[in-house]
Amino acid sequence: MGNCLDSSARVDATLSSHTSGASRVASKISNSSAHSSLTIPSCNGKYSTDGLTTPRSESEILSSPHVKPFSFTELKNATRNFRSDSLLGEGGFGYVFKGWIDECTLTAAKPGSGMVVAVKKLKREAFQGHKEWLTEVNYLGQLHHPNLVKLIGYCLEGDNRLLVYEFMPKGSLENHLFRRGPQPLPWATRIKVSIGAARGLSFLHDAEEQVIYRDFKASNILLDAEFNAKLSDFGLAKAGPTGDKTHVSTQVMGTHGYAAPEYVATGRLTAKSDVYSFGVVLLELLSGRRAVDKGKIGIEQNLVDWAKPYLSDKRKLFRIMDSKLEGQYPQKAAYTAATLAFQCLSSEPKARPRMAEVLATLEQIQDPKNSEKHSQLEHQTNLRTAHKSPLRHHRSPLHLTPSAFPLPAHHQSQTCTAR
Repeated sequence: MGNCLDSSARVDATLSSHTSGASRVASKISNSSAHSSLTIPSCNGKYSTDGLTTPRSESEILSSPHVKPFSFTELKNATRNFRSDSLLGEGGFGYVFKGWIDECTLTAAKPGSGMVVAVKKLKREAFQGHKEWLTEVNYLGQLHHPNLVKLIGYCLEGDNRLLVYEFMPKGSLENHLFRRGPQPLPWATRIKVSIGAARGLSFLHDAEEQVIYRDFKASNILLDAEFNAKLSDFGLAKAGPTGDKTHVSTQVMGTHGYAAPEYVATGRLTAKSDVYSFGVVLLELLSGRRAVDKGKIGIEQNLVDWAKPYLSDKRKLFRIMDSKLEGQYPQKAAYTAATLAFQCLSSEPKARPRMAEVLATLEQIQDPKNSEKHSQLEHQTNLRTAHKSPLRHHRSPLHLTPSAFPLPAHHQSQTCTAR
């Protein structure tokens, strides 16, 4: 084990040796057509130029050299038979367990040894089905970027559907913002998290063939040991419009409080729908409040409705800032961030900034001297070295709280079974 490569290289190198195993698993699965394409760089802080095939039957997805097919027995062993003391989280879609695999072979390892992973075991009665699970494998099995969570492998045996991810030791942004802990997130960390998430979205939107994330929220932003943010759960992701099309028409799916109002009303999806959702999360970072909080009274139940009037007023901004920060933030930077949130939350989609512009503004807040040069360089690198990957539709499972469900049209009743 001491002769292994670094962690990311270990996983990537080992996965290529499991391609034949994946083919055996995939051969048992009936083919389904799922044609689409999108461009992707890879991980490790640099972008790979390995081409990926664009069209993708179920067997092709499961035969990908980028993910390993695990047996159910392997994952039982890796998680100590899914014992309760290995449980990391639980939600409407399933359970997430802590597991251990060998860093070189990716086989199950003894607890406490090898590489820590997160194993998501879907509930058999979960809202998502096989197609959604397959979408997760397809997207995260091919999309590689430092600000997207890495999918290591999957298990498909009988009714069992499992996914194996890199372990994110700090959990979700939701946990740090809204659950009581010894220390609140400091201002600098909140900006760092927002920048990482913005980089992930900007990468998706600026791909040669655009990807719309569609379920951007605090619970889908995972944090590593250094609070670097990574987007998880690509179950609702859609390929963006092509040619002269201005939007993608689709069933309205998402999470109350985060979905853009025009999308909820019409089902017309654009990248600016993601920008709106980013504005909601940025507002959560500023205020320390949830997008929707039924424990509040009246207008305060909906964060955007309550906070929006204060965002563009320097003198009133303090009223919505998180009291847990105890005033420990630069007022000018806070106002810039609030103004950015206000722009993202515009009721007119075309008036919202692009994610590349959002990212540039956040980098300016973090480091006024170097941000502009860095942002331009990274954007050019993304466009120059991106490569292709597929899928335009399907939903999928990943993170756990709150859950995404079909949303009612905006003009209809707003009650929903969202957890």
